[in-house]
Amino acid sequence: MPGRTDFFSIVDPHQRDLALQTIAKLQSKILYSEKYYDAENEYRHVILPKDLVRLVPRHRLMEEAEWRQLGVQQSLGWVHYLIHRPEPHILLYRRPKTC
Repeated sequence: MPGRTDFFSIVDPHQRDLALQTIAKLQSKILYSEKYYDAENEYRHVILPKDLVRLVPRHRLMEEAEWRQLGVQQSLGWVHYLIHRPEPHILLYRRPKTC
């Protein structure tokens, strides 16, 4: 998406308000996978509505405070660890099994 500005780069107050309205409207449509595991970590993926993906940074992982601002709700300890470029609306998370 050329010219796309993620939520964290929006400086215009009106545009930011519109983005916050979009987040509030679409938050209930965010889907959460069941957890899956390997020897060290548990994993899950979160599927964002496609209208929300335009607010996600494309070239970097998000910190917890950032993905929470986009409406993702999970318990503590989850880390956004991978960008799945073919499907940017799918966020991939993991955390150590000890959490």
